[in-house]
Amino acid sequence: MAELRLVELSAATIVAVNNLSLKPGQEQFLAPVSYGVAATVVNPQTSWQRVVLDRNEVVGFVSANFDPEAPEDHFRSVLWRINVDADDQGRGVGRFAVEGLIERARELGFDHVNVIYEAGPEGPEAFFLRVGFTPVGETEYGEVIAEIRL
Repeated sequence: MAELRLVELSAATIVAVNNLSLKPGQEQFLAPVSYGVAATVVNPQTSWQRVVLDRNEVVGFVSANFDPEAPEDHFRSVLWRINVDADDQGRGVGRFAVEGLIERARELGFDHVNVIYEAGPEGPEAFFLRVGFTPVGETEYGEVIAEIRL
């Protein structure tokens, strides 16, 4: 890992975030970045979006929501999206982004962070388990709900 840092999503970084590449098969598990960016417009008070920079190069993106008023517990402190460029996967960028997210959740007084994902061989489950998420349930659509206790 070189010089990783998290910065707010901005006009200067959004094009690079939209151009992050995926490994073959990953696209089926990831909604377009524009969906995640739209969350800021819809929920500006609760949305948290950061770009991972390695020096000045965009290598990842993480989007979360922190809403203590959300009607369902698994939506109160939730990782919505994490995307690491294909060339940068496997070198700690995703773990760094999750650690930043956990730090923010603690600052806001949450005791856990959830993630909701679709299981599958090319999907994100192995990554989420490696960084500490534990499956705790399922959505009505059959997606996995996992959490990290803080």
